[in-house]
Amino acid sequence: MTVSSKPKVFPLALCAMLLTVSVPVDAQQTGKVFRTGILDPSTAAGSAGLLEVFWQEMRKLGWIEGKNITIEYRFAEQKLERLPELAAELVRLKVDLIVVSGGETPLEAKKATTTLPIVMINSPGPVAEGLVTSLARPGGNITGLSS
Repeated sequence: MTVSSKPKVFPLALCAMLLTVSVPVDAQQTGKVFRTGILDPSTAAGSAGLLEVFWQEMRKLGWIEGKNITIEYRFAEQKLERLPELAAELVRLKVDLIVVSGGETPLEAKKATTTLPIVMINSPGPVAEGLVTSLARPGGNITGLSS
């Protein structure tokens, strides 16, 4: 993934996460705090504005950070060699779901876990990259969007 395409990918990742966690809103009385991990190769500073808008929309849907959802952000700060370490850290934290963008990010998440659900965003060729068996029947623990 190129740095110039990143601003378009991160909002998609946030939207995918929003869709993924918005379904159980009616069932939040269980008291469970859902933990989502975001593994992103970009920078935290570059994503701050998008995250603020994201949280405004999440609050409208009844999702309050720390009350019924927690997000563990892991930004590689443009250092792709950090992705394996950050993916492993999210697995150790036992998040309920990992959201990743395309490029090397879903590959590193897949190497880190075969059990936690991984939602990928904007993967150009998930079958060719070895992320899924086929688009019709991905198998394993990875799902998401392909462009």
